[in-house]
Amino acid sequence: MPFLSRNIDQIGKDVSETRAHRTESLTASFDLQTSLKTGTLVERLSSFYAKRGKHLFDAVAAFFLILIFAPLMLLIAVLIKLTSRGSVFFSHKRVGLNNEIFVMHKFRSLHVNTPSYSEKPDSTNDERITPVGKWLRKTSLDELPQLFNVLKGEMSLVGPRPEMPFLAKHYELWENQRHLVRPGMTGLWQLSPRRQGTIRDGISVDLEYVANLSFWNDFKILLRTFKVFWDSNTY
Repeated sequence: MPFLSRNIDQIGKDVSETRAHRTESLTASFDLQTSLKTGTLVERLSSFYAKRGKHLFDAVAAFFLILIFAPLMLLIAVLIKLTSRGSVFFSHKRVGLNNEIFVMHKFRSLHVNTPSYSEKPDSTNDERITPVGKWLRKTSLDELPQLFNVLKGEMSLVGPRPEMPFLAKHYELWENQRHLVRPGMTGLWQLSPRRQGTIRDGISVDLEYVANLSFWNDFKILLRTFKVFWDSNTY
């Protein structure tokens, strides 16, 4: 699949195109009715991997990852409770497969008085971040509770990041194609250097992922994710 052979930096440049140009080009390329006529997208999403294999792999992998990371998650929970008041978890409504709403879980990294839908911190120096939260956000360990979302079938290990409902309700038909698969803990957009923008800025990458869905591509994205995580936390 050629889209994974491109440099990650190039994906970021693709996403930085102007909204007007992106809308015009992607509407032509990814229009749902066109996809249905050609059968390309339907065939891809009708494969055994898309319908059964991906969820089976996710469930098995999530189960063992939860067992492996259970001691670490317990330690994180204790540290959060000892260093700040409030719940251990931060729960947020997101849009999942076929536009179904589900509750996504993360370890809480912000103080409890932070509005749920406020602009996300762009620096670890943000006063809203708790002491433990700085470490959690730097290492992405705040994402670990999403393994339970994967186990429940609400998320996948790899896929588009789940969108917030108040943003998804304004999606056009072609944009909604990102909800034809389960949202993921990691994915092409998360590996892009442009990931600090809004989720909607990455729709072009999400649609490219959906159009090329396969076990091999998911496997390569997971490998890249582990490499990025390792490189970011090695001194």
